[in-house]
Amino acid sequence: MDVRQLRYFLEVARVSSFTKAAEGLRIAQPAVSMAVKKLEEELDLVLFNRQDKKVSLTAEGEIFVSHARRIIDDVKAAELEMGELKGLASGEVRIGIPPMISAYFFPDIIRDFHLRYPQLRLTVFGEGAAHIQRMVGLGELDMGVVAGESFPDTLEVRHLLREEVVICVPLDHPFAKRERVSVAEFVEQPLVFYKEGYFIREFFLEAVKGCGATPNIIFETNLFSLVKSLVRNGTGISTFLRMVVAADSDLAAISFDPPLYLDLLIAWKRHVYLSRANRAFVEFLLERAEEGRG
Repeated sequence: MDVRQLRYFLEVARVSSFTKAAEGLRIAQPAVSMAVKKLEEELDLVLFNRQDKKVSLTAEGEIFVSHARRIIDDVKAAELEMGELKGLASGEVRIGIPPMISAYFFPDIIRDFHLRYPQLRLTVFGEGAAHIQRMVGLGELDMGVVAGESFPDTLEVRHLLREEVVICVPLDHPFAKRERVSVAEFVEQPLVFYKEGYFIREFFLEAVKGCGATPNIIFETNLFSLVKSLVRNGTGISTFLRMVVAADSDLAAISFDPPLYLDLLIAWKRHVYLSRANRAFVEFLLERAEEGRG
Protein backbone atom coordinates (compact mmCIF):
# COMPACT_ATOMS: atom_id res chain seq x y z
CA MET A 1 0.00 0.00 0.00
CA ASP A 2 1.36 3.45 -0.89
CA VAL A 3 0.18 7.03 -0.72
CA ARG A 4 -0.45 7.20 -4.47
CA GLN A 5 -2.91 4.31 -4.27
CA LEU A 6 -4.76 5.96 -1.41
CA ARG A 7 -5.03 9.27 -3.28
CA TYR A 8 -6.40 7.53 -6.36
CA PHE A 9 -8.84 5.55 -4.23
CA LEU A 10 -10.14 8.68 -2.49
CA GLU A 11 -10.61 10.52 -5.78
CA VAL A 12 -12.60 7.64 -7.27
CA ALA A 13 -14.69 7.54 -4.10
CA ARG A 14 -15.27 11.30 -4.29
CA VAL A 15 -16.48 11.42 -7.92
CA SER A 16 -17.88 7.84 -8.17
CA SER A 17 -16.09 7.30 -11.46
CA PHE A 18 -12.69 5.97 -12.56
CA THR A 19 -12.82 8.10 -15.72
CA LYS A 20 -13.64 11.34 -13.89
CA ALA A 21 -11.05 10.54 -11.22
CA ALA A 22 -8.40 10.12 -13.92
CA GLU A 23 -9.40 13.44 -15.47
CA GLY A 24 -9.21 15.19 -12.10
CA LEU A 25 -5.82 13.62 -11.35
CA ARG A 26 -4.65 14.30 -14.93
CA ILE A 27 -3.44 10.78 -15.51
CA ALA A 28 -4.54 7.89 -17.71
CA GLN A 29 -7.64 6.02 -16.60
CA PRO A 30 -5.96 2.57 -16.71
CA ALA A 31 -3.35 3.81 -14.22
CA VAL A 32 -6.11 4.68 -11.73
CA SER A 33 -7.87 1.35 -12.23
CA MET A 34 -4.63 -0.61 -11.82
CA ALA A 35 -3.64 1.27 -8.66
CA VAL A 36 -7.03 0.71 -7.04
CA LYS A 37 -7.07 -2.93 -8.12
CA LYS A 38 -3.64 -3.46 -6.57
CA LEU A 39 -4.82 -1.79 -3.37
CA GLU A 40 -7.80 -4.15 -3.24
CA GLU A 41 -5.51 -7.14 -3.76
CA GLU A 42 -3.20 -6.02 -0.97
CA LEU A 43 -6.13 -5.56 1.40
CA ASP A 44 -7.85 -8.70 0.10
CA LEU A 45 -11.07 -6.69 -0.05
CA VAL A 46 -13.35 -5.26 -2.75
CA LEU A 47 -13.58 -1.53 -2.19
CA PHE A 48 -15.85 -0.60 -5.11
CA ASN A 49 -18.97 -2.01 -6.72
CA ARG A 50 -18.46 -1.91 -10.49
CA GLN A 51 -21.76 -2.50 -12.28
CA ASP A 52 -22.97 -1.09 -15.61
CA LYS A 53 -20.23 1.53 -15.59
CA LYS A 54 -21.49 2.78 -12.21
CA VAL A 55 -19.01 2.92 -9.34
CA SER A 56 -19.98 2.95 -5.68
CA LEU A 57 -18.22 2.11 -2.45
CA THR A 58 -18.80 -1.28 -0.88
CA ALA A 59 -19.41 -1.50 2.86
CA GLU A 60 -15.70 -2.23 3.26
CA GLY A 61 -14.85 0.72 1.03
CA GLU A 62 -16.99 3.06 3.15
CA ILE A 63 -15.03 2.03 6.23
CA PHE A 64 -11.67 2.32 4.48
CA VAL A 65 -12.38 5.90 3.31
CA SER A 66 -11.93 7.34 6.80
CA HIS A 67 -8.65 5.43 7.26
CA ALA A 68 -7.34 6.60 3.88
CA ARG A 69 -8.22 10.22 4.61
CA ARG A 70 -6.50 10.05 7.98
CA ILE A 71 -3.34 8.59 6.43
CA ILE A 72 -3.27 11.26 3.71
CA ASP A 73 -3.79 13.99 6.32
CA ASP A 74 -0.90 12.58 8.36
CA VAL A 75 1.36 12.46 5.30
CA LYS A 76 0.50 16.07 4.41
CA ALA A 77 1.15 17.15 7.99
CA ALA A 78 4.51 15.36 8.06
CA GLU A 79 5.57 16.91 4.75
CA LEU A 80 4.50 20.35 5.89
CA GLU A 81 6.09 20.19 9.32
CA MET A 82 9.36 18.78 8.00
CA GLY A 83 9.38 21.41 5.29
CA GLU A 84 8.97 24.14 7.88
CA LEU A 85 11.87 22.74 9.90
CA LYS A 86 13.96 23.18 6.76
CA GLY A 87 12.61 26.64 6.11
CA LEU A 88 10.68 25.42 3.04
CA ALA A 89 7.12 26.34 4.11
CA SER A 90 4.89 27.38 1.24
CA GLY A 91 3.39 30.17 3.33
CA GLU A 92 -0.15 29.71 2.04
CA VAL A 93 -3.46 29.93 3.90
CA ARG A 94 -6.54 28.47 2.16
CA ILE A 95 -9.67 29.73 3.85
CA GLY A 96 -13.35 29.50 2.97
CA ILE A 97 -15.48 32.56 3.74
CA PRO A 98 -19.20 32.99 2.96
CA PRO A 99 -19.55 35.82 0.40
CA MET A 100 -21.70 38.02 2.64
CA ILE A 101 -19.05 37.94 5.39
CA SER A 102 -16.06 38.26 3.07
CA ALA A 103 -17.40 41.47 1.53
CA TYR A 104 -18.02 43.30 4.81
CA PHE A 105 -15.90 41.86 7.64
CA PHE A 106 -12.77 40.60 5.92
CA PRO A 107 -11.39 43.25 3.49
CA ASP A 108 -9.54 45.22 6.20
CA ILE A 109 -8.42 42.00 7.91
CA ILE A 110 -6.95 40.65 4.66
CA ARG A 111 -5.20 43.95 3.98
CA ASP A 112 -3.73 44.23 7.47
CA PHE A 113 -2.69 40.57 7.56
CA HIS A 114 -0.78 41.07 4.31
CA LEU A 115 0.92 44.18 5.74
CA ARG A 116 2.03 42.23 8.81
CA TYR A 117 3.02 39.06 6.91
CA PRO A 118 3.87 40.10 3.33
CA GLN A 119 5.63 36.76 2.69
CA LEU A 120 2.47 34.73 3.27
CA ARG A 121 -0.13 34.07 0.61
CA LEU A 122 -3.84 34.11 1.46
CA THR A 123 -6.29 32.33 -0.84
CA VAL A 124 -10.01 32.89 -0.17
CA PHE A 125 -12.76 30.57 -1.41
CA GLY A 126 -16.29 31.99 -1.41
CA GLU A 127 -18.78 29.26 -0.54
CA GLY A 128 -21.82 28.75 1.66
CA ALA A 129 -21.03 27.99 5.30
CA ALA A 130 -22.34 24.41 5.04
CA HIS A 131 -20.16 23.71 2.01
CA ILE A 132 -17.16 25.30 3.73
CA GLN A 133 -17.66 23.02 6.72
CA ARG A 134 -17.63 19.96 4.43
CA MET A 135 -14.52 21.18 2.57
CA VAL A 136 -12.64 21.74 5.84
CA GLY A 137 -13.67 18.28 7.03
CA LEU A 138 -12.38 16.73 3.80
CA GLY A 139 -9.10 18.65 3.97
CA GLU A 140 -9.87 20.67 0.82
CA LEU A 141 -9.52 23.89 2.83
CA ASP A 142 -7.16 24.66 5.71
CA MET A 143 -9.88 26.50 7.61
CA GLY A 144 -13.17 28.28 7.11
CA VAL A 145 -15.77 30.57 8.61
CA VAL A 146 -18.78 28.54 9.76
CA ALA A 147 -22.02 29.43 11.49
CA GLY A 148 -24.14 27.87 14.22
CA GLU A 149 -23.82 26.26 17.61
CA SER A 150 -23.13 22.55 17.06
CA PHE A 151 -20.34 21.01 15.00
CA PRO A 152 -18.91 17.52 14.48
CA ASP A 153 -16.13 16.55 16.86
CA THR A 154 -13.79 16.31 13.86
CA LEU A 155 -13.61 20.12 13.78
CA GLU A 156 -11.79 22.54 16.06
CA VAL A 157 -13.69 25.84 16.34
CA ARG A 158 -13.05 29.26 17.87
CA HIS A 159 -15.71 31.94 18.29
CA LEU A 160 -15.20 34.88 15.96
CA LEU A 161 -18.14 37.23 16.36
CA ARG A 162 -21.85 37.44 17.10
CA GLU A 163 -23.88 39.48 14.64
CA GLU A 164 -27.54 40.46 14.69
CA VAL A 165 -29.80 39.13 11.94
CA VAL A 166 -32.11 41.97 10.88
CA ILE A 167 -35.06 42.52 8.58
CA CYS A 168 -34.21 44.57 5.50
CA VAL A 169 -36.93 46.66 3.80
CA PRO A 170 -37.16 49.71 1.50
CA LEU A 171 -37.72 53.03 3.24
CA ASP A 172 -41.37 53.26 2.14
CA HIS A 173 -42.28 49.86 3.62
CA PRO A 174 -44.59 49.87 6.70
CA PHE A 175 -41.93 48.02 8.73
CA ALA A 176 -39.39 50.80 8.11
CA LYS A 177 -40.85 53.01 10.88
CA ARG A 178 -40.87 50.23 13.47
CA GLU A 179 -38.11 49.27 15.89
CA ARG A 180 -38.99 45.57 16.03
CA VAL A 181 -41.03 43.05 14.03
CA SER A 182 -41.99 39.51 15.05
CA VAL A 183 -40.95 36.47 13.04
CA ALA A 184 -44.64 35.66 12.46
CA GLU A 185 -45.24 39.08 10.88
CA PHE A 186 -42.11 38.85 8.78
CA VAL A 187 -42.88 35.47 7.19
CA GLU A 188 -46.28 36.72 5.97
CA GLN A 189 -44.53 39.24 3.71
CA PRO A 190 -43.28 38.39 0.18
CA LEU A 191 -39.70 37.26 0.85
CA VAL A 192 -36.61 37.37 -1.31
CA PHE A 193 -34.51 34.65 0.25
CA TYR A 194 -31.32 32.63 0.05
CA LYS A 195 -30.99 29.14 -1.40
CA GLU A 196 -30.28 25.98 0.55
CA GLY A 197 -26.76 25.82 1.99
CA TYR A 198 -26.56 29.54 2.77
CA PHE A 199 -25.94 29.97 6.49
CA ILE A 200 -28.49 32.72 7.09
CA ARG A 201 -31.26 30.65 5.43
CA GLU A 202 -30.67 27.61 7.63
CA PHE A 203 -30.45 29.78 10.71
CA PHE A 204 -33.68 31.62 9.96
CA LEU A 205 -35.71 28.56 8.98
CA GLU A 206 -34.78 27.06 12.34
CA ALA A 207 -36.08 30.20 14.07
CA VAL A 208 -39.32 30.06 12.04
CA LYS A 209 -40.20 26.59 13.34
CA GLY A 210 -41.37 28.03 16.62
CA CYS A 211 -43.92 30.45 15.14
CA GLY A 212 -46.03 27.86 13.32
CA ALA A 213 -46.02 29.74 10.00
CA THR A 214 -44.63 28.99 6.54
CA PRO A 215 -42.38 31.67 4.96
CA ASN A 216 -43.85 33.30 1.83
CA ILE A 217 -40.70 32.94 -0.32
CA ILE A 218 -41.27 34.36 -3.81
CA PHE A 219 -37.68 34.37 -5.10
CA GLU A 220 -34.45 32.57 -4.15
CA THR A 221 -30.84 33.41 -4.94
CA ASN A 222 -27.43 33.18 -3.28
CA LEU A 223 -26.36 36.54 -4.68
CA PHE A 224 -26.78 38.84 -1.71
CA SER A 225 -26.21 41.93 -3.90
CA LEU A 226 -29.21 40.85 -5.99
CA VAL A 227 -31.25 40.38 -2.82
CA LYS A 228 -30.48 43.99 -1.88
CA SER A 229 -31.54 45.24 -5.31
CA LEU A 230 -34.81 43.31 -5.18
CA VAL A 231 -35.56 44.72 -1.74
CA ARG A 232 -34.84 48.22 -3.03
CA ASN A 233 -37.23 47.88 -5.98
CA GLY A 234 -40.04 46.51 -3.85
CA THR A 235 -40.03 42.90 -5.07
CA GLY A 236 -39.94 41.65 -1.49
CA ILE A 237 -38.16 41.98 1.83
CA SER A 238 -35.34 39.89 3.29
CA THR A 239 -32.87 39.34 6.12
CA PHE A 240 -29.21 40.30 6.40
CA LEU A 241 -26.52 40.54 9.01
CA ARG A 242 -26.65 44.06 10.39
CA MET A 243 -23.09 44.81 9.24
CA VAL A 244 -24.14 44.18 5.63
CA VAL A 245 -26.81 46.90 5.51
CA ALA A 246 -25.40 49.35 8.06
CA ALA A 247 -24.12 51.72 5.37
CA ASP A 248 -27.14 51.51 3.03
CA SER A 249 -29.04 54.77 3.54
CA ASP A 250 -31.80 53.70 1.13
CA LEU A 251 -32.67 50.57 3.15
CA ALA A 252 -34.03 50.16 6.66
CA ALA A 253 -32.74 47.51 9.08
CA ILE A 254 -35.24 46.42 11.74
CA SER A 255 -34.63 44.05 14.64
CA PHE A 256 -36.70 40.94 15.10
CA ASP A 257 -38.82 40.66 18.25
CA PRO A 258 -37.13 39.07 20.11
CA PRO A 259 -33.79 39.88 18.45
CA LEU A 260 -31.95 37.13 16.56
CA TYR A 261 -28.18 36.71 16.73
CA LEU A 262 -25.92 34.47 14.65
CA ASP A 263 -22.59 33.14 15.93
CA LEU A 264 -19.75 32.97 13.41
CA LEU A 265 -16.68 30.84 14.09
CA ILE A 266 -13.37 29.94 12.50
CA ALA A 267 -12.96 26.17 12.10
CA TRP A 268 -10.22 23.79 11.06
CA LYS A 269 -9.80 20.03 11.10
CA ARG A 270 -9.05 18.64 14.55
CA HIS A 271 -5.84 16.64 15.09
CA VAL A 272 -4.36 17.96 11.82
CA TYR A 273 -1.11 19.91 11.87
CA LEU A 274 -1.63 23.63 11.25
CA SER A 275 1.21 25.29 9.38
CA ARG A 276 2.89 28.39 10.74
CA ALA A 277 1.03 30.44 8.13
CA ASN A 278 -2.32 29.04 9.26
CA ARG A 279 -1.52 29.51 12.94
CA ALA A 280 -0.47 33.10 12.23
CA PHE A 281 -3.76 33.80 10.46
CA VAL A 282 -5.90 32.24 13.20
CA GLU A 283 -4.09 34.25 15.87
CA PHE A 284 -4.38 37.45 13.82
CA LEU A 285 -8.08 36.88 13.11
CA LEU A 286 -8.96 36.16 16.74
CA GLU A 287 -6.93 39.17 17.82
CA ARG A 288 -8.93 41.43 15.50
CA ALA A 289 -12.22 39.87 16.59
CA GLU A 290 -11.32 40.53 20.23
CA GLU A 291 -10.49 44.15 19.38
CA GLY A 292 -13.90 44.49 17.72
CA ARG A 293 -15.66 43.17 20.81
CA GLY A 294 -13.72 45.61 22.97
